[in-house]
Amino acid sequence: QVQLVESGGGLVQAGGSLRLSCAASGIIFSINFMGWYRQAPGKQRELVASINSAARTNYADSVKGRFTISRDNAKNTVYLQMDSLRPEDTAVYYCYFIAGTPVPTGYWGQGTQVTVSS
Repeated sequence: QVQLVESGGGLVQAGGSLRLSCAASGIIFSINFMGWYRQAPGKQRELVASINSAARTNYADSVKGRFTISRDNAKNTVYLQMDSLRPEDTAVYYCYFIAGTPVPTGYWGQGTQVTVSS
C-alpha cells in the first residue's frame, strides 16, 4: 500500500522560508507526476507547483520566482522550497503523485499546515 508522508510545515514570519518534503512509502513505480497543492480556509484546492518525469516544472503565477519544486527519483521524494513567504501563502499544503502502469493511479498526502504571519 502506497502512502505519501509530508513534513516541513510550520509557522514562519513574512519574508521567511520553509521547505516541504513528501516521500512515498511502499512499492511505487513509474511516478509520472509530482505536485504540490494548497487549500486555504474557504477556498478551493489549487495547484501550486508540479514536476513531471522529464523534470519539467510548472508553477502557479502567484508563486513564480519564490517557490522551487524538485524531486529525488531514487528516494521517491518531492520537495517544495518556499522563499519570500507571504501571509496569503497560509494554507494546508498537499502533495500528489500519479504513478503506475498501465493504469496510472493518484495518491494524496495527508497535508501539512503552513502559516505565515505578518
